[in-house]
Amino acid sequence: MRRRLFLNSLVAASLFLPGLAIAQDRQELTVYTYESFVSEWGPGPKVKEAFEKVCNCTVNFVGVADGVALLNRLKLEGAGSKADVVVGLDTNLVAEAKQTGLFDVSGIDASAAKVPGGYTDDVFIPYDYGHFAVIYDTQTVKSPPTSLKDLVEGDPSQKIVIQDPRTSTPGLGLLLWVKSVYGDKAPEAWEKFRKRILTVTPGWSESYGLFTKGEVPMVLSYTTSPAYHMVAEKTDRYQAAAFSEGHYIQIEVSGLLKNAPHKELAKQFLAFTLTSGFQDAIPENNWMMPVAATSKPLQEAFSKLVVPQKTFLMDPEEVARNRKAWIDEWLAAMSMN
Repeated sequence: MRRRLFLNSLVAASLFLPGLAIAQDRQELTVYTYESFVSEWGPGPKVKEAFEKVCNCTVNFVGVADGVALLNRLKLEGAGSKADVVVGLDTNLVAEAKQTGLFDVSGIDASAAKVPGGYTDDVFIPYDYGHFAVIYDTQTVKSPPTSLKDLVEGDPSQKIVIQDPRTSTPGLGLLLWVKSVYGDKAPEAWEKFRKRILTVTPGWSESYGLFTKGEVPMVLSYTTSPAYHMVAEKTDRYQAAAFSEGHYIQIEVSGLLKNAPHKELAKQFLAFTLTSGFQDAIPENNWMMPVAATSKPLQEAFSKLVVPQKTFLMDPEEVARNRKAWIDEWLAAMSMN
C-alpha cells in the first residue's frame, strides 16, 4: 500500500511539476580543480555557464588548494573518487598521475592546442600555459633580480613569498626551475635563498594575497600576472623580473577519470576546453595564455609582458622519479639554522 501511495504521489507531482522529468534527466558533471579556478574572479563561473548552455547538464566544481594537492586528494580517494574530470594538474605531474591508474585515455583530438615547445599526450589535454616569474612591486623594489642567481644570492632583507612544492604546482615549478639551473648544487642554492623567503604558503592564492596587501615586495607567480594589474586595475606597478638563464614553463592540463560516473559527458567537456567557450575565460580570468583560439584578440597588456629567451621544462618521467627526493632536499635546506 505504501509503495502504491508513493507511486500515486509521483504521478500527481508530475502533473504539477512538468520540469521534474527534465531535471531528473539532467546529468551532473563533477570537476575537480584548484581553488583559484573556481573563485568568483576565476574562469570557473564563466566556464560553467558556457558549458551548461550546450551540455544539458549541471557542472559541479570541487576546489582544493592547488594542483599538487589535487593529485594528493585523488590518490587518497582512489577508484572511489566521484570526479569525472580533473582540471589543474600540469605536465610536471602527468607521469605520476598516470602511475595511479586512475586516468583513462581521453580519446580527444587535441591538435588545436599549441604551446611553446609543443606538447601531446593521449591522456591529458593542455588548456593553458604560463612561465613562472618573480613578480615585484616597483614602488618597493628599485633593482629587481635579473637572474635566478641574483634572486638566490640577493639582499636577504628584501623578502619573497613562495609556495610549497608538496601542495602547489607553482611551488613545484620553482623547485624544478632551481634544479634546472643549479643541478646538483640545488641544495646549496636553497640554503642561500631561504634567507630571503618570508614564508611558504600551501597555494598560489595565499601568497599572491600577501603580496598585493603589501606584506612582501616579491612573490613567485607568472610572467602573465602583470596583465591582470594592467587590465583590471589600470596600473603597471607590479612587474615580472626577466631572468637571463630563462624561465620554467607550466602547461596546465585536464584529464578523464577511468571510473568517471558520466564518461561521455566528461569527454564532451574535455573537447570543450579547446573551444573558445573555455579558452575565452583563460586570459582575463586565469591570467594565463590560451592554448587554442579565442573569439577575440588578447588585450594590449599581453603584448607588454616579459618574453623568456629560454624555456625550461623537465621530462615528466624524470620529475616522477625524483620529485620526492628533490622535495626532501628542499625540506632539509629550508629547515637548516
